[in-house]
Amino acid sequence: MNEPFAKVGNICEIKAYAKINLGLDVVGVLPNGYHEVRMIMQTVGIWDLLTFEKIPRGIVITTDSGELPTNEDNLIYRAAALLMERYRISQGVRIHLQKNIPIAAGMAGGSSDAAATLKGVNGLFGLGCSLEELKELGVKIGADVPYCVMGGTALAEGIGEKLTALAPAPRCHLLVAKPDINVSTRYVYEHLDARKSYEHPDIDGMVQAIEEGRLEGILERMGNVLESVTVPAYPIINTLKMRMKELGAAGSMMSGSGPTVFGIFTEEETAERAFVKLKEEKLAKQVFLTGFQN
Repeated sequence: MNEPFAKVGNICEIKAYAKINLGLDVVGVLPNGYHEVRMIMQTVGIWDLLTFEKIPRGIVITTDSGELPTNEDNLIYRAAALLMERYRISQGVRIHLQKNIPIAAGMAGGSSDAAATLKGVNGLFGLGCSLEELKELGVKIGADVPYCVMGGTALAEGIGEKLTALAPAPRCHLLVAKPDINVSTRYVYEHLDARKSYEHPDIDGMVQAIEEGRLEGILERMGNVLESVTVPAYPIINTLKMRMKELGAAGSMMSGSGPTVFGIFTEEETAERAFVKLKEEKLAKQVFLTGFQN
């Protein structure tokens, strides 16, 4: 999935799409301390909008979110600086972020914004970088950035940077809910190490089900080993999973290190009723009704 951007003169816009994990397994710890993973990544129809404009010099970030930094601590800034320094761009860029993806939610919002920035700066200044080149640069910013550059349905291995594109996942209806808590990814992985064993999802079986276009096969194999840490620490996650199933979800799981929970529905009307009900019950701060974006 290569999201095109709209360019008018010295200004361009691009959407940065969120992701969920249909399956997430941790298979080891590398010598550098990073965790080795096997994940099924899936882009969903929730996005941030980034606007890029040439300015005389510097990198200026603005946003409608009061929760995010606008300096070097923002991955958008780091992505822009990486390209501009590499290609010795003398002009500057102003980037405005219209934030919609939940923050600190296990949906790669920051990584997706960084990936969109690589694409946006590339297009704005006519650098001519291929997607492969942008993916190679992206891993310098974060493990999820190369996937966010690519998008779609993919198997991610290594620390998340080794990507294999898969056939588009079967169409379905998706309910996404982010409770009013933030979860530290570092906390989750550190506490996962302390556990002696946990149940591993069948990632290979899910890959096969995706290639065969069998949604039922995907639902049967959904699993996220990080739930073994996050769910006991934050019971609202399990509450949301159970509530989505009560409201008709064929499967429900936490995305990434959490706390976002998603439910997969096979019937549109059932998903729409569940969306209305979940918003009424206020179990989550943000609730979305969407689908896979391939």
